[in-house]
This record gives sequence, structure tokens and C-alpha cells, in this order.
Amino acid sequence: MNRLAVSLLAGVAALSFISSVQAADLIISEPAPPVGIVDVGGNWDGVYVGAFAGYGWGTLNDDDGYFNVVDTEYDLTGWQVGVAAGANFTVSEAIVAGIVADIAWSDIGGSDAVDLVDYDVNWLGSIRGRLGFDGGAFLPYLTAGVAFAGATATDTDLDISDDQTHIGWTVGAGVEFAVADNVSIDVLYRYSDYGSKTYALDVDTDLGLTTHTISAGVNFRF
Repeated sequence: MNRLAVSLLAGVAALSFISSVQAADLIISEPAPPVGIVDVGGNWDGVYVGAFAGYGWGTLNDDDGYFNVVDTEYDLTGWQVGVAAGANFTVSEAIVAGIVADIAWSDIGGSDAVDLVDYDVNWLGSIRGRLGFDGGAFLPYLTAGVAFAGATATDTDLDISDDQTHIGWTVGAGVEFAVADNVSIDVLYRYSDYGSKTYALDVDTDLGLTTHTISAGVNFRF
């Protein structure tokens, strides 16, 4: 009787083991689904439009000494808000070239209570080339081109003013950061020399304009 019980127990154990092995064979291991990640790097080609805002400071040079003595300089400061449009082209695996045009409303200006002069930069614009390094999700770049500025000089003592458009050059450096497939943040510094223009005040006088600007904007690529 004891031998029969032992035999039955052994059989049950054997069947349990076989069932466990067969059940394990039916389990299929499936890898975890990949986490959705948006690739925002290395896709800088194409046309884009954007908007930006920034701060500027600069110098007005009174080359003729109309307001005071020869080579007097006046400090200028103020803000700018503008729009830009451009296009990028991949030159090689790591180099991206492009062209961009921008125009901005400006309140950069200054005045001198002693010499009774006001000077206001009403708008700024440029057409520039760009050359950058494709860092994937970021694009550091250098830029240079033609710069434009519309300004007004006023002799407040005689209530005489004149408007002129300056044409000069600009250079700078910036970096774009991709934040989505077609959206990037653009941070830029530029130095611009707009040259001198002759303003018809009480007498004709040559006034030279130079500025430094820093700006941050958002670009949308198509």
C-alpha cells in the first residue's frame, strides 16, 4: 500500500513538471514598444519665415561738427521688433548655407539737450548670407551682408528736421535651436555700419550711424 501511494505521488509530480514545462514553452516574449521620439535635428533645408524682437545701441557721429565740435559722438539706445524670411541649403554633411532678409521697426535714438539735437532710427533692414554648422538640433552660424536704416535728424532749436536712408554693411553671429520638426528659436548678435548721410538742417551736415543689436526670434520652416 505504501509503495502504491509513493508511485501515485511520483506520477503526479512528474505530470506537474511536464505541464509546467509545456506552459513555459507557450509564453512568447515581446519587446516593449519604442517610445515615440521626434527627430528635430539635421533638417535645416528649406524656406522659412519668422519674427523677432531685440535691443540695440549705437553711435551717431557728427563728422562736420554741426552740433558741437568735429567728430562729436552721440549715444543711441532702443528696441526693435521685426520679421524675417529666408532659405537654407545643405552644402555638405556638416555645412548649411543660406540667405535671409529682415526688416524691423525701431525706436533706437538719442538726444542732446545741450546741442539741441534729436536723432531717431525709425527702421532697420538687411539682406544677408549665412554659413552654419549642422549640429543636429542646433545650428551655430556666421552672417554678413548689406544693411539699411531709415533715420530722422532734428535741430530742436530751429525746429528743422530731415529724413535719410543709410546703406552700409553688417556682420554677426547667431545660433538656432530646433524645438520641433519645423520650428526653431534664433538668437543673433549683429554689428552694423550704415555709413554717413548728408542731412539738410540749418546747414548740410554729414551724420554717420553704427549700431550693435541683439535679438531673439522664432522661425517656421516649410
